[in-house]
Amino acid sequence: MRRLTKDFYARDALTVARELIGCLFVHRTGEGISAVRLVETEAYRGPQDPGSHGYRGMTERTRVMFGPPGRLYVYFTYGMHWCANIVCGGEGVCEAVLLRAGEPVLGIDGMKQRRGCASPFLLAAGPARLAQAVGISREDNGASLLRGGSLWCAADEVTPRYGSGEIAETIRVGLGAGRGDDLPWRFLVPNNRHTSRRR
Repeated sequence: MRRLTKDFYARDALTVARELIGCLFVHRTGEGISAVRLVETEAYRGPQDPGSHGYRGMTERTRVMFGPPGRLYVYFTYGMHWCANIVCGGEGVCEAVLLRAGEPVLGIDGMKQRRGCASPFLLAAGPARLAQAVGISREDNGASLLRGGSLWCAADEVTPRYGSGEIAETIRVGLGAGRGDDLPWRFLVPNNRHTSRRR
């Protein structure tokens, strides 16, 4: 599984979010390798995006979002869940892609144990589920996806990538009115059973 390069991530979040669809997100731990094929992502674009954690500028929490590209931004939500984002754009530019859902590919038994769930369609169907399934935690915040680390994204060389006509664009989920909830910055594979569910 060849890692995506820094050049892949050093572009705007909308481009990266779309092109991550069909790629593999991989985590190697002491328990082995876990990987999901990404089927749903969301783009977040800093000061032009009220839904972004970086909308009001850099803080200690959001420092990772401002680059360099090709790192993981991990945040805690609802007091119980971790979510994983990939930092993109140029250094100093706050852009990131939320990994919303994936199809389990490798290490599925380990995912079931971490999630306490047997259904393959619910293991990584949502950003918190995905992070838990592949073993993402606070310690992974700021981790590089480049140069031999334990986390990376790769083009899936077995399953052909989705063509542009196979990827839908829709509004993001769970932001609330006035927080960019009307922006069509969510990308997903329509009718794929591994995508997240809207409440």
